[in-house]
Amino acid sequence: MASTDVARRLRDEGLDSSSWSNGPGDRYGAHEHGYDKVIAVERGSIRFGLPASGRSVDLAEGDRLELPAGTRHDAVVGPIGVTCLEAHLPAGSLGQLTHRIAGAWQDETDGHDAT
Repeated sequence: MASTDVARRLRDEGLDSSSWSNGPGDRYGAHEHGYDKVIAVERGSIRFGLPASGRSVDLAEGDRLELPAGTRHDAVVGPIGVTCLEAHLPAGSLGQLTHRIAGAWQDETDGHDAT
């Protein structure tokens, strides 16, 4: 999925996203937010750790992660770096933590819930 497709798909959902990038191997320590967050990968890859469940979610180009407010998470950037688009929503807008692969964004039955 081209990066313009990722941005367009978010816009088509009414999400106002901003872009951020990190280099290979960069890390974010465990933290949480007071707002819901939608993250979509434009380029590269990133692994989000979910300490409460002991699981992790790998995101590659075109993949999307929906993080409800209060979801503790950490992250490690993949070997070629990452560029993501991120949109914030009011807490409670997202029902559950959900991982959608690049081709499954509009298929609500894609079976990729990360809970």
